[in-house]
Amino acid sequence: MSSVQVLPDDEHNRELLANVHPEDWPLVKPEGRYNLVVIGAGPAGLVAALGAAGSGAKVALIEKHLLGGDCLNMGCVPSKAVIRAAHAAHAVKSAAAFGVHAGDVTVDFGAAMGRMRKIRADISHHDSAERMKSEGIDVFIGAGKFIGSNTVAVNGVFLEFSRAVIATGARAMVPPIPGLRETGVRTNETLFELTELPPRFIVIGAGPIGGEMAQSFARLGSEVTLIDMADRVLPREEPDASAIIQAQFVKDGVQLVLGAKVLRFEMDGDDRVTVVDRGNGVERYAADEILLAIGRQPNMEHLGLEAAGVKVHKHGIEVNDYLQTSNGAIYACGDVASKYQFTHSADHMARIVIRHALFFGRAKASKLVIPWATYTSPEVSHVGLSHTEAAKRSDLTAFTVSMGDTDRGRADGETEGYCRIYADSSGKIYGATIVAEHAGDLLAEVTLAMTHGLTLGKIASTIHPYPTQSEVIFKVASEWNRARLTPSVKRWMKWLLSMRR
Repeated sequence: MSSVQVLPDDEHNRELLANVHPEDWPLVKPEGRYNLVVIGAGPAGLVAALGAAGSGAKVALIEKHLLGGDCLNMGCVPSKAVIRAAHAAHAVKSAAAFGVHAGDVTVDFGAAMGRMRKIRADISHHDSAERMKSEGIDVFIGAGKFIGSNTVAVNGVFLEFSRAVIATGARAMVPPIPGLRETGVRTNETLFELTELPPRFIVIGAGPIGGEMAQSFARLGSEVTLIDMADRVLPREEPDASAIIQAQFVKDGVQLVLGAKVLRFEMDGDDRVTVVDRGNGVERYAADEILLAIGRQPNMEHLGLEAAGVKVHKHGIEVNDYLQTSNGAIYACGDVASKYQFTHSADHMARIVIRHALFFGRAKASKLVIPWATYTSPEVSHVGLSHTEAAKRSDLTAFTVSMGDTDRGRADGETEGYCRIYADSSGKIYGATIVAEHAGDLLAEVTLAMTHGLTLGKIASTIHPYPTQSEVIFKVASEWNRARLTPSVKRWMKWLLSMRR
């Protein structure tokens, strides 16, 4: 039996463990100095290790838990599989609006979670220890710790390096709320162990993770209560986006308890009770399961950072614009060193590290154009300046088109949402928010434009296929074009055309 367990103990999770935490992995005997030692085998660490090894570097990769990190094992992959199951259930239940009558809908939660575990196991081959070994990387399954400025100890052996990367990621934030342990509150690390749908489900935290799971479990059949200190869901998104998602949550049957401070958790018989205060006295909410999703904190403990001369602050490891720590030979990237805690940003930060650590790079982390998406239904995606940041700029204008103004949005019955782009008079794009069923996919066009300096004028001159929801971006660009037709320009054009009659 492996010292690391992933529950439930079934064929899919056994396959997962065989790939990402093999029990009988042989102890590697290092020979000579490594070009790069990577601590942490999540998205950032894997990209750094594979990229360096592919460039010819001698690389060591250290992971104490599961290769693939949170994203594969307890984050992006399992959550999106659950969301997809919830999407399917909702589609069948709402099919009558399209003239399709499906009758009673039954959700087999156990089968949905089994599908999730199979998908996760299948994907795990890409992140496996065997695959890393096949790429020429020395893999160490154990806890790495710096014992000097250029040495890491793991499993009783010492790895000397020219450069090192800390990519240890982050974990769910668990504040010292009374009764938390006694009531068995779950985080994303244990949520996907469930094999039976909880009849009553409480989610603490209405941010991306909490919002996605609250809506999904409601659509799968749980009675869901969503609790947050903020006065609206997705409080970091712009108010218009938040309002659309909040209204959909209510339609899906999610009970919202907002502006609430969690005081404690209690057991009342078999009930797990969350005690909150909204300013009008104590309120109690009972459930069969509770999910805590109030944020994340960097994994910086027990790494021997002081011995390596690596400085930290409360938000993670301190790095410069080249992702270099206070020890010039050691870099850090991904969730442990960035406020952008996304797999895709970790990937691109790791690429910056490779360039600087091994070669003569010029890339800066501050130059990355980082999009993000929350996979509620509809989705919310964003890139660049926020609405509050854009509002402070007198040179920027917000151009907005509703998804209901696209023919495909109407045909799909997906009219709730919009595309809003902040641009200046030249058409340069500074930020965007999209609310749509496929907002994460739609945002890529805007991100491409921002990354490479393409203007709204360029988008307006690009043919978009009809009918698609991507036309909403074309329509926003066309709105910018029409805004250029000032009264004086219109008068001049009218005069010119009268002369040509």
